[in-house]
Amino acid sequence: MKKSIVIITCVVALIAIGIGGYAFYLYDSAKETATKMHEIIKMNRPQTKPVISSAHQTAVSSESPQPISILLMGVDEWAGDKGRSDTLIVMTLNPRNKKMQMVSIPRDTRTEIIGHGTIDKINHAYAFGGPKMAIETVENFTNVQMDYYIRVNMRALKALVNAVGGVTVYNELDWFDEGYYEKGFHYKKGNIELNGDKTLGYVRMRHLDPDGDFGRNKRQRQIIKAIITKATSISSITRFNEILKALGDNVKTNMTFDDMMNIQKNYRSCINNISQYEIQGTGAKIGGIYYLKISNEERAKVTKMLKDNL
Repeated sequence: MKKSIVIITCVVALIAIGIGGYAFYLYDSAKETATKMHEIIKMNRPQTKPVISSAHQTAVSSESPQPISILLMGVDEWAGDKGRSDTLIVMTLNPRNKKMQMVSIPRDTRTEIIGHGTIDKINHAYAFGGPKMAIETVENFTNVQMDYYIRVNMRALKALVNAVGGVTVYNELDWFDEGYYEKGFHYKKGNIELNGDKTLGYVRMRHLDPDGDFGRNKRQRQIIKAIITKATSISSITRFNEILKALGDNVKTNMTFDDMMNIQKNYRSCINNISQYEIQGTGAKIGGIYYLKISNEERAKVTKMLKDNL
């Protein structure tokens, strides 16, 4: 369903971290795709630490590369509709302790929308001001600067999962969607194999989940990890061209091709140690609209969590 989407922004892991040395065999194709994905957004703040770019390759290519932060945005964009960033995940990679961290920000989180002058749901920032406003709003909410961002249109999900040959996950619930989310699939409890179509239903479902949006966000992170695992397997290496084709116009990032190759070189080990967290809050209706209110204590906890891995 539109507005209830999954992020497949594990492109970072798929191209920058997971592809590994095989990328050099398809250098031209990979570089062409990376160039197509690349975009520059001018932020209203100074760069405070070295990031992976041509200007900082010495720092990050040394034996002590710096930890980095990446904002992953899953959006549902259509002609005439900018969409919302219904999935937001702050990811940090620390090459020193070899740890990847994924922190999900629920879409209904009530916060200040930077540059818009309103208090609203955090996913509305993208609708109001595109990726720039979404990034600045997340930075304000977490008190952590984002070195990179990646935004992915949900239409890439089906193609990407199929490109890696499908994924296998452990399903904690048994449900039959009756065609509400996708094509009436039965999602049995236990280990299940998912193709592109089935994955869409798996990550969209929330009304049949007793944990609602929190349960859906958990499945989103689960799929990200599953795609990373599959993409780094030997069987997926031969699918590199299919992965590149799946990304196409559906992914935009401020990473350059050199950035991606440097991440693959210096941060690849992080995918073996992934921690996940969902920001907690209290649901409340304000003016008849549902919001998730996050306490100052929870925000401080999240800030510390992210900075500890940076």
